[in-house]
Amino acid sequence: MRVQDLYSEFLVCAIVTMGLSGCGKTTIGRHLAKLLGSALFIDVDSLHPAQKSEIIKNGQPLSDSNRWPWLKHVGKNIEKASASLLKGQDLLLRGAWQIIGSASSTGMGSNANQRFYAVCACSALKRSYREFLSRGDPENACADRLTHDMVFVYVDVPKAKLARRLQPRKNHFFNGALLDSQLEMLDTPDVTREAGLTAYSNSLEPKVAHGVYRQVCGYVTKNSL
Repeated sequence: MRVQDLYSEFLVCAIVTMGLSGCGKTTIGRHLAKLLGSALFIDVDSLHPAQKSEIIKNGQPLSDSNRWPWLKHVGKNIEKASASLLKGQDLLLRGAWQIIGSASSTGMGSNANQRFYAVCACSALKRSYREFLSRGDPENACADRLTHDMVFVYVDVPKAKLARRLQPRKNHFFNGALLDSQLEMLDTPDVTREAGLTAYSNSLEPKVAHGVYRQVCGYVTKNSL
């Protein structure tokens, strides 16, 4: 069953740009949010507790026990962003939420598909992580009343290119030595089972974002996980 053939009951679509560190998911996510027209962008790096960022910076991979609380926090932020979009409240929100400016100057996406969008850049390497984000926290009493559906955009970049990108990064907590551990962890999304698409980062991020935008606007999605 193809995701594109499914009907969506939601007015809000949460788009998660995902992939390995250095793939460009944050930059692509920001550009995509702008193309979609004043979409809400969630910077999940800022949601990492300081002590967890230090673990990564020191070249130690996070365990699942370290990741799950963070993933819950990410999921809550996506749900809050979706609820805020539906309520039409003031979108100048605190913390990790940022409003990416209107795309009117580009002539693209001011009301793409007549839907609201929240864009989140998150590694989401394991299928279990993506299932959690897509279905909602089972411990949350409101998990069965999600206000959005979700599309994962896997930014695919060859390992050699990732390694080159990670070398010069000075002001980021990710330690490039962890690339191999991320590759071992990666469950490449199966688009026949997951609501998602693949973006091959063989050009500059703004161009990749334009390609993703066109695919997203061709989607009629329903949370299929």
